[in-house]
Amino acid sequence: MVETILFDLDDTLYPEIQFVISGFKAVSKYLSEKYDIAYDTIFDILKKDFENGIRRKNFDILLKKIGIENKIVDDLVKIYRNHIPQISMYPDAKKILVKLKGKYKMGLISDGYPTTQYNKIKVLDIKKFFDLIIINDISKGISKKNSNSFSKALYILETSSKRTIYVGDNPLKDISMPKKLGIHTVIIRRDNGIHRNVNGIEEAEYIISDLIQLLDVINSIERIR
Repeated sequence: MVETILFDLDDTLYPEIQFVISGFKAVSKYLSEKYDIAYDTIFDILKKDFENGIRRKNFDILLKKIGIENKIVDDLVKIYRNHIPQISMYPDAKKILVKLKGKYKMGLISDGYPTTQYNKIKVLDIKKFFDLIIINDISKGISKKNSNSFSKALYILETSSKRTIYVGDNPLKDISMPKKLGIHTVIIRRDNGIHRNVNGIEEAEYIISDLIQLLDVINSIERIR
């Protein structure tokens, strides 16, 4: 029987693009007020660069385009990571968390900067759904590519891997380690997900497009058992 369900956060429970846009707005507001540059000019550059596939050095590129020395880039990164985001849960995420709470042991495992991730969790008001929350601090080189966070979750929740499901969106991080431990792997493919075109999705045991389909996944696993 399935007794434990572990979730990823970004693009699994809420649209990560919302956080990106929210962070760009915070940075645009700061720069606009500090340097008297039109807010829309700054925001449009950030948004268009992101839409064009730029995922690194976004603020360095921005500062060069608007003629400001990149010595403040670290300040912009801090603003982006530490701002209180304007984000909201996917409707299906809220529904499934309500349905599962109390019936299964529930955990959240996410990679990121702790302040950033906990700000998201607070705004989304989802702490109440989980028996365990693990944030892998990527600034220290910790991520889901290592098995530690999954093993820790199994130990703390006093459960076994074959009774556990992990649900994520990124094939590069959300399949390999849980699969090696014997955890059932589920990838949700969101139409607006940032990792929707990443290769390797077929390695997951189950692929879904809506979190309500987890109920079918649970039934399938239990029928096989």
